[in-house]
Amino acid sequence: MPQFLEKGQKQMSTSDANKSRLVTKIRWVVESSNARIKRWRYLDRTLPTNQIPFVGDYVRIVCALSNKFFPPLSKSHSIEEDEADAAKMLYLSKQVNNLQRLVEDNGLNRRPTQWQPVPECGIENFPTLNEEQLRNLTCGTYQLKLSRSYIQEHIDGDCDIWFHKDNDRLLRVKIQSRHTSSKQYLVCIEFSDCSVDAWYCRCRAGARVVGMCSHIAAIIWYLSKGRHEGGKYGVRDWGEHVLDAADIPPPVDESDSDASSCDSVPEE
Repeated sequence: MPQFLEKGQKQMSTSDANKSRLVTKIRWVVESSNARIKRWRYLDRTLPTNQIPFVGDYVRIVCALSNKFFPPLSKSHSIEEDEADAAKMLYLSKQVNNLQRLVEDNGLNRRPTQWQPVPECGIENFPTLNEEQLRNLTCGTYQLKLSRSYIQEHIDGDCDIWFHKDNDRLLRVKIQSRHTSSKQYLVCIEFSDCSVDAWYCRCRAGARVVGMCSHIAAIIWYLSKGRHEGGKYGVRDWGEHVLDAADIPPPVDESDSDASSCDSVPEE
């Protein structure tokens, strides 16, 4: 089971957030398998007791159809790569979030005088990253799949970026919660010439260093990759799937979703 917030607790510790990420990393495929079965309306509801003798047969039929016509939920390149990913995540789970300590010890979230707003041209020194480098940072693809649509909301709306006055490699970004319209979070990101070195978000899972929350992932994706591509990030042409009913766009659940990581609410 993933870790849960204690009563009155607003954010999980780095250790608890890391442990939860390890749990969701290995249990997402079970949740995704169940979600794939429940795409069939008959199995997505409470059934009357007189259907109990037939449910097993129906589930087997649905699973056979899914196995025949749907792509695999897990697409591993090799056992060696899986073992390397697991070793990396286990190593990271024992680390601390040094940027969180820096932010809290110096009150960086409470002192606006330490920050200065910057235009987009002022972040040209942010490193450019490819998909593989981004996946290495996020320890998966779930957050990256959400980033396109998530960041479009902030480009069209209100998203402020500041530099620290004494450190032009430390960013603070205000970003809207994905689940609560009245809530905003402050995200801090530290970077170097070629990589993103540290991150911290005030959301409940934002202190972890095994991957990152969706707020941080969306910002890093945009600054390192998305803004160089141009165009509308959240727009998708669903018309391309109309002519062929078998052409089903891949759902988000094909990746290691952090859903249900705490309090039975999808993780930020």
